[in-house]
Amino acid sequence: MKTHPELPVAVIGAGPVGLAAAAHLVGRGIRPLILERGRSAGASLLSWGHVRVFTPWRYVTDEAAVDLLSLTDWAKPADDAIPTGREIVEDYLEPLARLPAIASNLVYGATVTSISRHGLDKVTSRGRDDAAFEIRYTDPTGAEMGVTARAVLDASGTWGRPAPMGIDGLPVIGERAASDRIAYGIPDIDGRDAADYAGRSVLVVGGGHSAINAVLALMALKKKAPATLITWALRRNRIDRLLGGGLNDQLPSRGDLGLAAKDALESEHVRLLAPFAARSIRIAPEGVEIEAMIDNKQHSLLVDRVIVATGFRPDLEMLNELRLDMDSAVECPRLLAQMIDPNLHSCGTVPPHGIAELTQPEPGFYIVGSKSYGRAPTFLMLTGYEQVRSVVAELAGDHQAARDVRLVLPETGVCSTSVASISGVSAGGCCGGPAPADTDACCLADQQAKVDGKSGCGCATPAETRRMEPAE
Repeated sequence: MKTHPELPVAVIGAGPVGLAAAAHLVGRGIRPLILERGRSAGASLLSWGHVRVFTPWRYVTDEAAVDLLSLTDWAKPADDAIPTGREIVEDYLEPLARLPAIASNLVYGATVTSISRHGLDKVTSRGRDDAAFEIRYTDPTGAEMGVTARAVLDASGTWGRPAPMGIDGLPVIGERAASDRIAYGIPDIDGRDAADYAGRSVLVVGGGHSAINAVLALMALKKKAPATLITWALRRNRIDRLLGGGLNDQLPSRGDLGLAAKDALESEHVRLLAPFAARSIRIAPEGVEIEAMIDNKQHSLLVDRVIVATGFRPDLEMLNELRLDMDSAVECPRLLAQMIDPNLHSCGTVPPHGIAELTQPEPGFYIVGSKSYGRAPTFLMLTGYEQVRSVVAELAGDHQAARDVRLVLPETGVCSTSVASISGVSAGGCCGGPAPADTDACCLADQQAKVDGKSGCGCATPAETRRMEPAE
C-alpha cells in the first residue's frame, strides 16, 4: 500500500488469525502493529482452553507462521495430534508472539474502542483515501491511547459477545439480572468450575458443539457427583447437524463428538427439551425459575445453573466511523454473506475467498477471521488464514497473488441421511434441510448435491467451528 508507507499495518487481535496476519506482514517486509485486549496471545482461546478441538495440528497452523517459527528452535507438534485450546496457545501462539519481529510490535491489554480516518469523520470524502487510520484504545489502567496506521485488519473475533438465550435474538426477561447463575460458552465443568455444577440441576441451552461439550462434561461430572441433573434444551427441534458423521468424518474427533451426543440423548441421564423457547428467568429462593414454551406448551422449570451456548456476535460499534458494506442480516461483509448466509445454506459450500469478498468502501480496512463471518454459525480456521494471506498480498502490491485464492481442505462426511430420530426430535440428513440458527457447526459442500437432486451430500470441507475454535 503506497499511502503512508512509514506507518505500520494495524492488526486487531492476537489470536490464530491475527498472528497469522502478522506473520504474513513480516514475511512481506511490512511492519505490523498488533493490538490485543487480553494479557497474552490467544487470550480468548484460554477461556476455553480445557476443550479439545476437532482438527489435528496440521489444520491449526498457518504456513507463514510456521515458516517464521521454523527459523527458531520451535518444536512443531505432531501433525495428527489433536490439541486443546490451551495447547494451541502454549505450543503455537505464544512462541509465535515471542518472535522479535512480532513481539516488538505487539501491545497487550489494548482494548480497541474506535477506528476512523485521521482528521476526518465518516461523512467527509475529500482526501479520505489518502488519510491514515486513527485507532483509539484503552490500556489496562483505562487510559485512552491513540495510534495511526496505513491499513487495518480487524481480527478481533466474536468471543467477547455471546448470543443471549432468547430465540428472538434478545435476552429473555430477567436474563441480565440472573447473570451470576448463567455461564455463556463452554465453562470448565469438570475442572475449575466443577463446584458450580456438581450435584446441581443444570440447564444447557443450545444446539451446537459447544452445547454438546457442556452436556458431555456434565455427564462425566455426574459419575463423580451422581446427584447432578442434566437438562438439554434445543431451541429448534432438529439435531441432524450436531450428531456428526461418525466413521465417515475425516475429522474423527468431530464424528466421535456427534456419536457421543447421540448416546447422551438416548441415555436416561439427560432430559431433552425441544423445541425450547425461554420467555423469562428469575432468581427464586429454590434456584433459577424459567418460564418457557416447550413443544408449544407453557412450562416452568426450576434449576440451579444455566449454560447458554447459543453462539456469538461481532462487535461493530467500534467501526461506526468507517464506511462499511455489510450484510444487514448476517452482519458480515456483503459479498461474503451470499456464501455463508444460514438462510440460504443449510450446509453450503463456503469456497475459499479473499480480497475480492473482503474489500470495503473504506480502502485499507478489512474484517478477517471469525468476525468476518458475522452471525453465521461456521468458521474455518484455514479459511481465515487464506483470508489474511490474500489481504496482505494486496497490501504488498502483489495483486495477482491476492486474487489467486487457493485452499485445499480435507474431505469429511459430517452429513448423514441415515441418522435415526431420537426422542421425537427430527434428525434427517442435514444436506438440503433448514439451518438451525444456534447450530455451531454444519456439514459443508452440499450445494452440488442439491443441484443433482440428492438429499444426501458428499461433504468436502471441514466444519471447524467458530464456537468450538474461536479464531481470535
